[in-house]
Amino acid sequence: MTPLKKDFPNDRRSSETILDYSCDKRFYDYYAKESESRETIERFNRIRDIVLRIRKEMNGSNEKLEVADIGCGAGTQSIIWAKLGHNVHGLDVNKPLIQLGRKRVGGFDFAIKFWVGSAVDLPWPDESMDICLVPELLEHVEEWQICLDEFTRVLKPMGILFLTTSNKLCPIQQEFNLPMYAWYPKRLKRYFVHLAMTKRPDIVNHAKYPAVNWFTFYSLRDELMRRGYRSMDRFDLIDVSEKGTAVKLILSLIRSVNLFRWLAHVATPYTIIVATKQDVGRAIDRC
Repeated sequence: MTPLKKDFPNDRRSSETILDYSCDKRFYDYYAKESESRETIERFNRIRDIVLRIRKEMNGSNEKLEVADIGCGAGTQSIIWAKLGHNVHGLDVNKPLIQLGRKRVGGFDFAIKFWVGSAVDLPWPDESMDICLVPELLEHVEEWQICLDEFTRVLKPMGILFLTTSNKLCPIQQEFNLPMYAWYPKRLKRYFVHLAMTKRPDIVNHAKYPAVNWFTFYSLRDELMRRGYRSMDRFDLIDVSEKGTAVKLILSLIRSVNLFRWLAHVATPYTIIVATKQDVGRAIDRC
């Protein structure tokens, strides 16, 4: 298994923020059930298949991989990768959910190590991971740029970052129980974040850290490009080999015409990026 970052001299601790690792019982109960739903398992299976297909196209094989599942929750995605024989490192700020993940894998011989911690200070050494999986996390962390720096630090050259997050182009979203929230002005968003963290936690399903960042594929693509990545969006990732003629035509138009691609992003409720780390020398120095 991968050694601890503290075993290495180049510790890049990026934040002294004191985090709350606890969890509201209502959120815990909701997430514990949702994490084992058929829809969730099928979604994580699709993510695994996409990432392994892209990696095989680049490298020709998918040998035993070091996989970081960042924001792993109760470990559903970690288990899916470990079942294939990969070494999985799951991390989440939610201690009760990490404990649930450990309990779920306790009776199995899976190569999974769970950590309680933050994405702004990953516990693994430089260039130790082949894959970084980051589902629905970046929107919840104010220091999201430090997160990108940390993902870049721990990924090996030609490592793959799979990231899903909010999409401010689309009015449909699941972060707040409010209509068209993604299109609210920043000041109004800040008001509802404060409300969710004080008097009305129900509007974010009692999440400890509600979404505070709203992205587009284009803005994240540019941030990742500055860190030496090549990025693909959800439309680039679709395997058209078994699609019908009409779907192939629509995808061809989306991929070849910038306006159609932008409109397609407006119609999709969250952002998906698969990025390949090309050149660590181009990473931004934010000191």
